[in-house]
Amino acid sequence: MFDLFSDHQLVTAIGLLGGILLGLAARLGRFCTLGAIEDLLYGGSSHRMRMWGLAIGTAVIGSFSLIGLGLFDASQSFYLSVRWMPLASIVGGVMFGYGMALSGNCGFGAIARLGGGDLRSFVIVLVMGISTYVVLTGPLAPLRNLLFEQQDVTREVPPGLAHHLAALTHLPLAGIGIFTGIILVSVSLWDVEFRRDHKSLFWSVVVGLAVVSGWAGTAYINAQGFEALPVVSHSFSAPLGETILWTMTGSLRPLSFAVGSITGVWLGAFIGSLIKGHFRWEACDDPRELRRQIFGASIMGAGAVIAMGCTVGQGLSAFSLLSLSAPVTFLAIFAGAALGLRQLIEGFRSAA
Repeated sequence: MFDLFSDHQLVTAIGLLGGILLGLAARLGRFCTLGAIEDLLYGGSSHRMRMWGLAIGTAVIGSFSLIGLGLFDASQSFYLSVRWMPLASIVGGVMFGYGMALSGNCGFGAIARLGGGDLRSFVIVLVMGISTYVVLTGPLAPLRNLLFEQQDVTREVPPGLAHHLAALTHLPLAGIGIFTGIILVSVSLWDVEFRRDHKSLFWSVVVGLAVVSGWAGTAYINAQGFEALPVVSHSFSAPLGETILWTMTGSLRPLSFAVGSITGVWLGAFIGSLIKGHFRWEACDDPRELRRQIFGASIMGAGAVIAMGCTVGQGLSAFSLLSLSAPVTFLAIFAGAALGLRQLIEGFRSAA
């Protein structure tokens, strides 16, 4: 395999396949962060939030099974190799959630909607991708480094819940992780109506396995390949900017997991929209709506860099490793989204 394809091509293919699964889950399974929060706060339904819980539990079980089998060293991942900053998780998470509410979608959701022909999401994708790089390596990078400097872990124990418990109790790391995943799955399946919705169950598990496939595939390439590429899984903040740069400078930049993942979500969502017969071109008729979406996308990109991940990066990939940052960032995103949704709804009421 390594004789036929380069390491970069292989990790791109891994990202592409996992991305397709995520795109299909978004269109066919209605897997959406903002939709789950809206349903819980204003629809009185925890159904789609339970989908997130089941996806996270599946990803945790799968990831720690890889660790137990010796196929994956979680400390190689970005989320467990960088010092955790609680304030960054809170500030960045609230910014991301608030921007997500204003935009009407997170980065992952925007790519999925773009796959269905929504040109408004194209604007969100572009603005968010540019915003991440403005804060990550662009003009605002010095300010970010001053306030939230990312530093490598210097202690023996990575910043992960399971890793700290294993060090404290001397119990097997994989066992702690798998047991935690089982608890998350059990809590998600507690609702009878949710258990009866086989489609939601299926796509939730698919999302979790897509995250696991990222860790498994890139860990294998890292161990067996020639270039020691990073061990990563799906995220949709900085990878958006990376993909935009690659489309402009592809002859100068190699392919990557990020490019494959972004392309895969768009392709999977496009296929899913055709299957459901929902593909149609949509544009923004109201300049005020477009202004709000651009503003929200810019806040999302900046918040994702500060929090070191988005709804998928922290809410699924980092959560799958039980990173200390994941639950804090996810709760902060929820709080920011709740604030943004409340502002929008009150605005609609006053306008009426």
